[in-house]
Amino acid sequence: MRIGRLAELTGTAVETVRYYEKEGLLPEPSRSESNYRQYHARHLEQLFFIRNCRALDMTLNEIRELLALREQPQANCGDVTDLIDEHIDHVSSRLQSLTQLREQLIELRHRCRSASDGGHCGIIQQLEVSGAVQPSEQDSHVARSHGH
Repeated sequence: MRIGRLAELTGTAVETVRYYEKEGLLPEPSRSESNYRQYHARHLEQLFFIRNCRALDMTLNEIRELLALREQPQANCGDVTDLIDEHIDHVSSRLQSLTQLREQLIELRHRCRSASDGGHCGIIQQLEVSGAVQPSEQDSHVARSHGH
């Protein structure tokens, strides 16, 4: 099958399929006599695997590790659960950061009711103050990877 069909069957943009190939997450497709990429059932299965991992908000590096474990017959479930446990820790950290962000936004929202000075919005005034908003102490582990 051609790239358009693979993309259609998996609900993936053609550009994303090419990106996953470039990143080494999908194996190189064979080429037809007219030099079109030819994808097979293995590509379809692997792209579904990648899409499912991305739906779980896994980074490309985490997906690479899972794909490598998938190809190793001697790998055991413990290796996979270790990776999933690390991802759970990342998600927990992100939840904590998002909770802090939510609290800041709620506080900022309250400024609209309490600090209206001469027609100026309290939210805008607060955003103009240095240090008024505290960045998250932890970066999202997903932000460190490309979001495709």
